Amino acid sequence: MMRITDVVKHLLIINVLVFFVTLLVWGDPARDSAGYLIINEFSDWERYMFALFFPSSPYFRPFQLVSHMFMHGDIGHLLFNMLGLFMFGTMVEMLWGEKRFLFFYLFCGFGSMLLYLGMKYLELYYWGGASAGALNTPMLGASGAIFGVMMAFMLNFPNEPIGIFFLPIRIPAKYLIMAFFGYAILSGFGIIGGNQGVADFAHIGGAVFGYFLIVYWEKYGTRL
Repeated sequence: MMRITDVVKHLLIINVLVFFVTLLVWGDPARDSAGYLIINEFSDWERYMFALFFPSSPYFRPFQLVSHMFMHGDIGHLLFNMLGLFMFGTMVEMLWGEKRFLFFYLFCGFGSMLLYLGMKYLELYYWGGASAGALNTPMLGASGAIFGVMMAFMLNFPNEPIGIFFLPIRIPAKYLIMAFFGYAILSGFGIIGGNQGVADFAHIGGAVFGYFLIVYWEKYGTRL
């Protein structure tokens, strides 16, 4: 069995702790009988106050720029991201070392955030989405950083066979990861999936920022 590396281990612990501590201390926002959120003020968002709201939202707080990367919507969201972090992050950290891997992870997370905010701005002010619902829909999760790690894995270990749960097949990393990227792009445009829109582009943002950072490192090197 693959040995878990230190940075990946600590990121797993932090994400799991944040999920369960915020759930136990604050809980999820209340909903009415029809399933709509009951939000009157910032505190009504409960633990979702740590998700990222657009800066012009009345629910935006500066700490969300960091806290959103360690928040997850539900247990499935958490498990999927942490599985990806373990599967792809461990080998990348072994290759690069702790400092370089951690920098890359956070860089991709913030890059994902920047693309999300840019796409959200276009949605709100140019694509006819300037409603209270669109403005006050938050983003949360480590997916942007994980997509960056997946990009790094694909570029460094393109032919590494990856198993898919309990299926008796193994697929080269380059095909499996490109399938994830393709799904996110198509879902972002509403062609398939649940039409998460700008959130899917935020996932791709992590991969794009990760790609260009790797290209930069290959050309100019790094002191990390």
